[in-house]
Amino acid sequence: MAYNEKLANRIREALSHIRIVEEKKMFRGLTFMVNGKMCVSVSGDEMMVRFDPEIQDSAAEKNGFREMIMKGREYKGFGYVSPDALKSKKEFEYWINLALDYNKKAKASSRKK
Repeated sequence: MAYNEKLANRIREALSHIRIVEEKKMFRGLTFMVNGKMCVSVSGDEMMVRFDPEIQDSAAEKNGFREMIMKGREYKGFGYVSPDALKSKKEFEYWINLALDYNKKAKASSRKK
């Protein structure tokens, strides 16, 4: 599946101050790994964010957010943000910062590379 290259470039720019960022093709798009941990992705025209599962309810109240559901299972701490909710710099930075804040304490996947 193709992903929104303009959104990917916005994310690259937002993460440019971080030393260890790796891009991987996954989740039907492009995932940005920060310090070896999944942080944000571009999937189609949406941004997928990884955030603290403890704030799932408050994240779900934000405009343009939808929960990540795969194979009928809801994944707490993961969600998609619609393009309309990423138009302003303030909205975009909210989601990027939410993901970066959680990345500091998130555990890396135990899957082997």
